[in-house]
Amino acid sequence: MTPTEACIALNMLPTVGPVRLRKLLEVFKNPERVLAAKRGELRGIEGIGNEVAEQISNWESTVDLAAELERVREFGATVITQDSPSYPKSLREIHAPPIVLYVWGELTDRDHHAIGIIGARRTTHYGTESAKKLAYQIAYAGLTVISGLARGIDTAAHQGALAAKGRTIAVIGSGLSKLYPPENQALAEKIRNGNGAIVSEFSMEIEPDRQTFPMRNRIISGWSHGILVVEAGLNSGALITASQAIEQNRSVYAVPGQINAPSAMGSNRLIQQGAKLVMDASDILDDLQILLPETKPSPEAAARPLPELTTDERRVYDAIESSETPIDRIAAKSELPSAIVSSALLRLELKRLVKQLPGKYFVKLG
Repeated sequence: MTPTEACIALNMLPTVGPVRLRKLLEVFKNPERVLAAKRGELRGIEGIGNEVAEQISNWESTVDLAAELERVREFGATVITQDSPSYPKSLREIHAPPIVLYVWGELTDRDHHAIGIIGARRTTHYGTESAKKLAYQIAYAGLTVISGLARGIDTAAHQGALAAKGRTIAVIGSGLSKLYPPENQALAEKIRNGNGAIVSEFSMEIEPDRQTFPMRNRIISGWSHGILVVEAGLNSGALITASQAIEQNRSVYAVPGQINAPSAMGSNRLIQQGAKLVMDASDILDDLQILLPETKPSPEAAARPLPELTTDERRVYDAIESSETPIDRIAAKSELPSAIVSSALLRLELKRLVKQLPGKYFVKLG
């Protein structure tokens, strides 16, 4: 049995969660030894009572590991543990990191830098369009958009990231083979096919319920540098996720809504309580310049090629001089119309390649 297989088995036991597993691993060092431990050894560990010890020692009567591994294989998924390089670094830091993550699609290094976008399932046109716009901008800038594949704001966030040809991760509150809501199956497949992944901590056939969604939410907030609440009523589950983000020392952002709109009461209250008001992705990106550690680039890093640019973006970028360059000079050097130059500069700002200074001057970012 491999360590990953042992973790899958432990994850399928209802009484063994990530906190108990951490205590068990402090004693037994690896998950295989946990499954092989005797009842007496297990009962001697703090927080492991008779019921848990009994369930672990008789795990084969509860868990059909071979059948679960076959389900994973047939579905085309993979399972990663906290020891896997692709396991999100920030997720390891939370109080109860998932024992395993079932992944349908592919995780990349880029996904370690992510923003969660969440909100109401029953949303307004304003909320949906705001979520799409902000997700587009965030994904276009190179950050991964994380959401929960739910109806409403979550769906709009994934769609916005896909429209930008960016990365998006859907963390669901069920097993991969019980994807919910079913009408988002096509969206899930589009995410999986090269744009991100569908991720769950639950075994393949777990149905969604009132307990699985709050558990899912701690992953969205824990994975992200910050959580953006686009639209949420006073009783929205998005507010629970925002509270979890605060407990995990993550930033909380919110989009303002109409003061008399029930769908915006919760998100407006978050702003009142100190969440950063967001009208544009730059509000988040500027904040992340403070939150993300600054490192001095190596000569190798400095020599890396620029991200893929359109022809207009490249001409505008090349027209910016080594010192502060006014927009009219950029337009003249690039030989492009002013409207195209302005649009290209905005996209370059979102990609963190240039910065606008007062007076419509621009500089390249190192």
